[in-house]
Amino acid sequence: MFLSLSGKGFKMKSIIIAAPRSGSGKTTITLGIMACMRRRGLKVAPFKVGPDFIDPGYHRLVCGRPSINLDGWICPSEFVRETFEHHAGGADIAVIEGVMGLFDGINGVSDKGSTAHIARITGSPVVLVVDARGQARSAAALVRGFAEFDPRVRIAGVIFNNVASEGHARLLREALETLDTEIRPFGFIQKDTRLHIPSRHLGLVTAEENPLPAEFLDHLAEVVREQVDLGLLWAMATPLPTIPVLPFEGKRSRVLTFDSSVKCQDPIPRIAVARDAAFCFVYEDNLRLLREAGGEIAPFSPLADERLPDGISGIYLPGGYPELFAEVLKNNRGIMEGIRGAAASGMPLYAECGGFIYLTEGVGVRENEMELFHELLGIFPVRTRMLKRRKALGYREVELTLSTPLGERGTVARGHEFHYSEMEEMPAAVARAYRVRRSGVDLGDEGFLRNNCLASYVHLHFGSNPALAPAFVESCRRYGKEDRKASKKRKRKPN
Repeated sequence: MFLSLSGKGFKMKSIIIAAPRSGSGKTTITLGIMACMRRRGLKVAPFKVGPDFIDPGYHRLVCGRPSINLDGWICPSEFVRETFEHHAGGADIAVIEGVMGLFDGINGVSDKGSTAHIARITGSPVVLVVDARGQARSAAALVRGFAEFDPRVRIAGVIFNNVASEGHARLLREALETLDTEIRPFGFIQKDTRLHIPSRHLGLVTAEENPLPAEFLDHLAEVVREQVDLGLLWAMATPLPTIPVLPFEGKRSRVLTFDSSVKCQDPIPRIAVARDAAFCFVYEDNLRLLREAGGEIAPFSPLADERLPDGISGIYLPGGYPELFAEVLKNNRGIMEGIRGAAASGMPLYAECGGFIYLTEGVGVRENEMELFHELLGIFPVRTRMLKRRKALGYREVELTLSTPLGERGTVARGHEFHYSEMEEMPAAVARAYRVRRSGVDLGDEGFLRNNCLASYVHLHFGSNPALAPAFVESCRRYGKEDRKASKKRKRKPN
């Protein structure tokens, strides 16, 4: 279908691609719509609902810009609105991929954290992707139920996926027309095995490992162009009135701010952030907030770089799949010695999930019916092993029980946990810095602190508390200042 660009100069549009349930084809169709719009010369701002790191990687490949997570449970509504407007700035259209089913949120009585919640915060109309396999008129009943469940959420249209034939498409169209609503059929995508994206236990294989061949994207874009009415979708992508936002709720630590207009004698703290195929799970907003708090991000690769970036005063090790690259990681002695030395010196170091695994004595993986153990950094005196079944999944709220590089005791933050690994019990001598809760249920102590090195399985979102990023930057600033003083003393010391 032809997408008209006659409206250049219009206000930025937005849509949410949602579904009644997981596995309906949201990711594939979202990528196809993004690719078509990008090929028509539009600037597409990609977003993903929920704490997902894999889908945003594919969005980035297609749109040529980072995809941003929007989560209404982890982050306050005011932050979600602010970051949506910030990252959508300068784009022609924001395309938001939903999560799970449209109304699936924190629990069975609230849609907080759901795609519907983000639709209300951003005002974005919803495009519902319905897997049409095995149904015809029943699909209309399903659409009616979703359309009437919450009148504050506008379902503008439907894309039927896995349609068996032209006759099947006709039945679906006729059924939808009987609803007597403004919901329009945007497209009928026929079943196509070539549109399969490989998956692994955490979801899809990452974009770093499977960068989507040009032939795949070409075929996907052609399918969507031919089988989806992009002109109609564009016309319906008009933002709606948004829900009122509330101020931050929850216990903060003291908010530290950085005023770039004030000349400071201390250099801007450089923070080394691991970013490669082994460490690719990071909230883009965490990095943005660190920059806005006065830090400088210095990306590095534990897989490929021989040493840490120069002049750093902090390290951030995000999550990822270090177990898949353990052989390469353990052989990169230069980086490993650099991180060990930095941790021993008291440099602030924050690690989460995969980054935490990297800091342990090593990881055990099963390959070809054999159990192999790969030695890693050994900063924390425990071993990790990979499991066949998922160990943990879900939202987490943490309260700091100690002062850490991320804030003072009593600071509350939110994030999520999702992993297929487990560790030996941490020795009692290693301090616990988190009290962890899930839906009000106390999960005990976690968040391990050793010599200014803080590590946890929980992926914290710095947008959940405006004090987190400034606290980490200030920790790095203090360390850099003390390190420079110590260096000057060493230079003045007579031989």
